[in-house]
Amino acid sequence: MRMILKNRHGQQSVRSLRIRTLEVPGDGDKSLTIFDNPRDVKGTAFLSYTHKAGDDDQWLYLPALKRVKRISSRNKSGSFVGSEFSYEDIASQEVEKYTYKYLRDDKLDGRDCFVIERYPVDKKNSGYTRQVIWMDKEAYRVWKIDYYDRKNTLLKTLTASDYRQYNNQFWRAHKMEMINHQNGKSTILEWTNFRFGTGLTPKDFSKNSLKRAR
Repeated sequence: MRMILKNRHGQQSVRSLRIRTLEVPGDGDKSLTIFDNPRDVKGTAFLSYTHKAGDDDQWLYLPALKRVKRISSRNKSGSFVGSEFSYEDIASQEVEKYTYKYLRDDKLDGRDCFVIERYPVDKKNSGYTRQVIWMDKEAYRVWKIDYYDRKNTLLKTLTASDYRQYNNQFWRAHKMEMINHQNGKSTILEWTNFRFGTGLTPKDFSKNSLKRAR
């Protein structure tokens, strides 16, 4: 994945990274994110255990300090490595983490969509009061999310595009853009080379794997 960070003046910096994900029966996903470039973030690794109920477990390995730092659940609204995505945004979006309300049917870029509002179950630690989601009726793909902050003011908008299907069943967006309306910054994620059924096991997602991540 390429992560493109843009400031309010349009200046940008680019990072390259890889993500490994393991689906866990009966619980949320485990994921390991490894930064390859540029040099100042190379070797940085992020490990996340998402849970359907309760707090997620997240750790960050910083090679300069040679230590693993646990991310507090109170900090999940914080910026993920300087991007406009928070730790909360990049965790797997388990159904049980929200309550839901149907708002209306609508069209988005010519697609028939359901517009749904969802509210974090963890109100104390979430950075959002609510999120408004546009999901197409054809394959239940999410195309747009508006995020509202603790003051119920529009904070960010996520737009997904270039969906492609793998193995005749898995839809994945190849581009995601998060625009922060309050600070003028944005982050674009460009995905390539999706692979499924690669033989990963829970051992590949231990805290020790953070330090060994290559």
